[in-house]
Amino acid sequence: MDSSSASGAHHPYWPRDLSIPTYVANNRSMSEILVFLFSVSGLFMLVTWLITGQATSRLRTWRRLAVCWFAVCGFIHSVIEGWFSLYYDIIPGDQSFLSQLWKEYSKGDSRYVIADNFTVCMETVTACLWGPFSFWAVYAFLCNKPYRFLLQLIISLGQMYGAVLYFFTEHRDGYAHSELGHPIYFWFYFVFMNTLWIVIPLVLIVDSWRQLAAAQSRTDNTRSHKSKKK
Repeated sequence: MDSSSASGAHHPYWPRDLSIPTYVANNRSMSEILVFLFSVSGLFMLVTWLITGQATSRLRTWRRLAVCWFAVCGFIHSVIEGWFSLYYDIIPGDQSFLSQLWKEYSKGDSRYVIADNFTVCMETVTACLWGPFSFWAVYAFLCNKPYRFLLQLIISLGQMYGAVLYFFTEHRDGYAHSELGHPIYFWFYFVFMNTLWIVIPLVLIVDSWRQLAAAQSRTDNTRSHKSKKK
C-alpha cells in the first residue's frame, strides 16, 4: 500500500492531509516531463549560443553564456511560469502538458497545486516582468545597447529577491510542502532548481556592478579632465 492510500489522500503531495478535491493524476511520466523541460531549455541555449557567435565578435565566452541564460529565463518565465499565473486555479485537475509539468514539480512544493497566495503573486510578477525583460536583455546584448548592464542588474535583482522570498516563506512554514530530504522532490526540484536563481543572478549582479561602476568612473574622469581644461 502506498503512502497516499495509507493516509487516505488521493494525491502525492505534502502535507499528506492536504485537501485537493479536483486532483487528477498525471498520465505522463516524470521522465517525459523532465526531458521536455531540459530539451527545450537546451535548445534555447544552443540557438542563442550560435546567434551570439555569428552576430558579433564583441561577446566573449562568459558574456555569451550570460546571454544564453537570459534566453532560457525568457522561456521559463514567460511560457512555463506564465502558464501557472494564468491557469493556477485549474492545474490540479488539468491534463495539459504544462499543467502536468506543474503537478510534477509540486511534488517538491505543493503550494503550486493549492494556489498559495505567495506563489501566485510571485509567479505572476515573474511572468509579466522578468520573462519579457529577459528576452529584452538578449536583444540588448546582441545589439550592444548602452542600457544592457542596467537591464541585467534589474532582472537579476528581481530574480534573486523572488528566490530568496520563495525559500524564506517555505522555511517559515517548516518545509511542510515537500517530503523533506527526498533526493528528487526536495533536493533536486525544490532546492537545486531554485538555488540557480540565487547563485547565477548574484554573479550577474556583481558583474553589472563592476561594469556600471567602471562606466561611471570613466564619465567622472572625463568631466574632471574637461573642467581642468577650462
